[in-house]
Amino acid sequence: MIVSSTFREPEVYRLPPKDDDGHFNWATLKTHYPVSSFEPLPKAGKTELPQVQYEFPKEAASVAVEREHRQAEVKKTLQRCWKAYRERAWLEDELAPISGTGRNTFGGWAATLVDTLDVLWIMDKKDEFREAADAAIGIDFSNTTSSTINVFETTIRYLGGFLAAYDLSGDKRLLDKSLELAHMLYAAFDTPNRMPITRWDFHKAASGERQKADDGVLVAEIGSLTLEFTRLSQITNDNKWYDAVARIMAVFDQQQNSTNLPGMWPLVVNARAQIFNSGTVFTLGAMSDSVYEYLPKMYALLGGSDRYARLYKGSMSAAIKHSLFRPMLPDDADVLIAGPVHADDPGKSRLEPQGQHLVCFAGGMLALGGRLLGDETHVETGRKLTDGCIWTYEASELGIMPETFFALPARVKYAGDDAQMGAASIIESKRLRPGFSSIDGRRYILRPEAVESVFVLYRVTGDAQLQDTAWTMFSSINKHTETGIANAAISDMTDPSAPKSDSMESFWTAETLKYFYLIFSDPSLISLDDYVFNTEAHPLRRPSHGFWI
Repeated sequence: MIVSSTFREPEVYRLPPKDDDGHFNWATLKTHYPVSSFEPLPKAGKTELPQVQYEFPKEAASVAVEREHRQAEVKKTLQRCWKAYRERAWLEDELAPISGTGRNTFGGWAATLVDTLDVLWIMDKKDEFREAADAAIGIDFSNTTSSTINVFETTIRYLGGFLAAYDLSGDKRLLDKSLELAHMLYAAFDTPNRMPITRWDFHKAASGERQKADDGVLVAEIGSLTLEFTRLSQITNDNKWYDAVARIMAVFDQQQNSTNLPGMWPLVVNARAQIFNSGTVFTLGAMSDSVYEYLPKMYALLGGSDRYARLYKGSMSAAIKHSLFRPMLPDDADVLIAGPVHADDPGKSRLEPQGQHLVCFAGGMLALGGRLLGDETHVETGRKLTDGCIWTYEASELGIMPETFFALPARVKYAGDDAQMGAASIIESKRLRPGFSSIDGRRYILRPEAVESVFVLYRVTGDAQLQDTAWTMFSSINKHTETGIANAAISDMTDPSAPKSDSMESFWTAETLKYFYLIFSDPSLISLDDYVFNTEAHPLRRPSHGFWI
């Protein structure tokens, strides 16, 4: 919520005292390495950031009819999955969509329920939202089904889920639940250098044992906590939460230009020694992705930021130069794919022509960052990356993109007749559709990243063709993943007869169906000028005109 700059500074909001219910209270845990002073949360800038969304004209009645039909079909799929979860796996993390049982994969704290709260609100399923919110309030974060806690996953799914549901509904109980969870997560930061333990022994911490950060940490897991902790500070006016993640980002900032690929950070970093510049693999893809995704989003959430502008510009300059390639396609389409880069020595790099479904988020990231920072070349590059993912869907047997694949860079086309004949031989021998050189990850696990970028590019550019693209994608996905009760991952997107997997991760309802629904909604619903999505597609309210309360 925003007020004008004439409003007096609000008091810090803290979790109200709770009655003794026998649950462990993380807020009372003794701190071994206390913080002497907190870095203050930056105030929202007085100057409005550039408009992100396209100025959509009034919609023709015939167009509205088709759009609303598509929207209703997506909603029907969500309702079906939610009904199955509610009846068969209530308060468990996931529904197994073939066997119809529940399973706990993310701490046993009802991941699908919390992840879907904001979706229920957005789709105007208010009765289901209230029932789910009532149940979520009773989740016990003093116990877990896991031996260790993934701090990143817990932050993006649970903390992000509660905060977004609070931002949308105003239900104060959800803010209190956010704080309860945040106190638990904050205990993972109680190390000598205040770097968090990303795969965290919940039980040892609760018993009072001293901890230290790990010496091998995935860069995405330590660098993608900023949106959620910052938003919590904005709502509560408590600098404690922002300070926790600002310390991490200061290390990223200090070491950004001293890596083997200056501008980007390696896949694995050393949190214990605070060495974030030693490593040889650099990628926008798996295990790095959201550290880059959060840079322009933090710029938006803070209402402008010199640090995040610098981090975004530096990382994207390197990524665009070194990690993007144009694949050799039959129609010579001008699309791009982002692949991993190997840089064994400074100044020497080698691009691996691999594509990943997960890296399809990058098109939307560049479109958002380009629009916020006034660089339309980033918007154009984001469109080409998104088109690369669209091509991969359209070129696949089932109209669904694989988890990972390899493509031939277009430069091979101009290397002479022998190279071209060699490429054709590879494609024929592996029975691949033109454009692919191999498909090593044939699963589709209900991932959202491609439609995420299609949605963002639609909202940024206003290109209605992207709605048609999204509808084709949704129709293919729903057709091939539907089970008797919900939707399931598929084991091979090249084989219509391949068996489905008994898995429906919570991001199916939290992200994939949400983005499909929103691209067929009025653009004012969750406008990109009012909200920023975390990496689990939870919309967090953006600032404007002054101070937060």
